[in-house]
Amino acid sequence: MSTVFRDLLKKIASGEHTGHNLTRAEAATATKMMLRKEATPAQIGAFLIAHRIKRPTPEEIAGMLDAYDELGPKLQPIAWEQPVIVLGIPYDGRTRTAPISPVTALLLAASGQPVIMHGGDCFPTKYGVPLVEIWQRLGVDWTGLSLEKSQQVFEKTGLGFVYTPKHFPLTNSIWEYRDQLGKRPPLATMELIWCPYAGNAHIIAGFVHPPTEKLFQNTLALRGVTQLTTVKGLEGSCELPRDRTAIIGITRTSELDETGNISIERLHLSPRDYGFTTKNEPLGTTEELIADIQGVLNGKPSDLMQTALWNGGFYLWRCGICSDMREGIAKAEELFTSDVVTQKLEELSSNLLS
Repeated sequence: MSTVFRDLLKKIASGEHTGHNLTRAEAATATKMMLRKEATPAQIGAFLIAHRIKRPTPEEIAGMLDAYDELGPKLQPIAWEQPVIVLGIPYDGRTRTAPISPVTALLLAASGQPVIMHGGDCFPTKYGVPLVEIWQRLGVDWTGLSLEKSQQVFEKTGLGFVYTPKHFPLTNSIWEYRDQLGKRPPLATMELIWCPYAGNAHIIAGFVHPPTEKLFQNTLALRGVTQLTTVKGLEGSCELPRDRTAIIGITRTSELDETGNISIERLHLSPRDYGFTTKNEPLGTTEELIADIQGVLNGKPSDLMQTALWNGGFYLWRCGICSDMREGIAKAEELFTSDVVTQKLEELSSNLLS
């Protein structure tokens, strides 16, 4: 048993009147001790559930990110003037709505905007469809690549994927606790804004509850990160919904505001204003999803194509490739119908095999 870890556990698990938040350094220490299994299983389980009940602070999440930076992998910088997009969707899969993020990543890469994704396999508590499985079904298997090979693919195609079970195996044991506890620990929230890239990055993070968005902003401000887009997205992802107005937070400056926080501009986008039906595409079988995605890549009109255009148009505009949403949507449609995105998928697949 680790007495050091026990003291950290006592701080967060002592209740409303006698408990205390961890400092950033203490949170980093606790995270490293859990990842390295220097704490006992009883201590780790108690810490994860106590921390969830207490709710993490920006300083604690910043410390967790510090630990990931120290122990985890990073793709190295490439020669690109604009920030690389990091789509943080490692959560625990999708169960209700059809995911479109791999298509969005292909679209951006085909437009010259590099993208990095990260995540793992089917995780508790939802045990939904993970993005890595969608990529596999499209002919792109990230799971067997070394980090060095992923770097090569990233440099050649503009698309990278950090597959945590292989590239960051220290995290594997932590997620075993998620099923046993029946709840996501704050580490799962932290991973949404984790940046496994050593260069200039623009972090895209999805959220469900407004306090989470504020937690992201304040945490990244402590780390000096100012390039952030937050999306109240589908199932906690950074995918824009079609059944309601999309609530988005964007940064317009690379400087912190007078309070030392990230200055966020609120954006509300209504799908109806752009001619889209107000309905999310439900998730059927994985086979049906892949068939629908392949239809999108081949430029075929469908409900999922509307989701692809809605999201693609936004991100083409947000990355500065297009001047506004309408131009972005038109550009996305042009790229899908001209086979440019399909060609990017083929290029990606061939580079993985070479």
